[in-house]
Amino acid sequence: MSIIIDQNTNVIVQGMTGTQGSYHTQKMLEYGVKVVAGVTPGRGGTVIHGVPVYDTVKEAVQKFKVDLAMIMVPAPFVYAAAIESIDNKVPTILILTEHVPVHDTMRIMALAKRNGVRVIGPNTMGIIAPGKAKAGVMPVFLYGNGGKVTVVSRSGTLCHESASNLMYRGIGVNLVMGIGGDPIIGTSFTDALKLLKDDEETKAVILIGEIGGSREEEAAEYLKSVDYPKKVFAFIAGRYSPPGKKMGHAGAIIEKGVGSASAKLEKLAEAGVVITGSIEDLIKKVEDWHNGRYPEELAKEA
Repeated sequence: MSIIIDQNTNVIVQGMTGTQGSYHTQKMLEYGVKVVAGVTPGRGGTVIHGVPVYDTVKEAVQKFKVDLAMIMVPAPFVYAAAIESIDNKVPTILILTEHVPVHDTMRIMALAKRNGVRVIGPNTMGIIAPGKAKAGVMPVFLYGNGGKVTVVSRSGTLCHESASNLMYRGIGVNLVMGIGGDPIIGTSFTDALKLLKDDEETKAVILIGEIGGSREEEAAEYLKSVDYPKKVFAFIAGRYSPPGKKMGHAGAIIEKGVGSASAKLEKLAEAGVVITGSIEDLIKKVEDWHNGRYPEELAKEA
């Protein structure tokens, strides 16, 4: 069984009747995902790709057991959509939408924490357990059919690149999670590492970070505090980004000297993480580990 999502996960899509919601619902259904309902206020009673649409999450959870709500609504409506799922005790909420107002995100996270609900995102490509299920917008042909490496990333594009390269090298991935590129997100690297700590299917973890914020440093502190049973690799994007200039994601910005790639890599290396200078270097070191070269050799080259 995969962490968070697998072939038995029941998914609802908030915003299913929109262009993107409809398209990605169809792709999820083609992948075998159990999309049990859509939710769009005012569109209740309609059917999209054979899936019933309801006006409210409350109606959907009364009809089905719901494990995960995927939110694909415009940014101004994300708060209302998320609160509706939290109020109805949906265990996991995945927010794909970009440009969610920061104060809305803060309120969502506070309420989710009080209710024991996990939030992934905002501004994420989603989560996939290759060969089993996905919730998100990733092209599944890049992810293969499974493996023993889990990828946790702030960047969706680098999820695609790393997963596809691992697949082509015959290693594969068992889970890929886009945690999101916003300044405030629901599930951090540290949260993901804690989730994966006792996961039997995960033998190694790849952390793909970016400049800005302190999530990578916090993950390093966590790894230093425990005897972590998995091999951990890391790549930090934005090594040559100029301070004060936002690079792509809203959270990818070095301000007041905080959040540089070099600082993050230094902290991770101190925690015993195998650090890498490029995606190519990352894949090579994971391949070395996969083929039996172990930490002492890799650390000397990091």
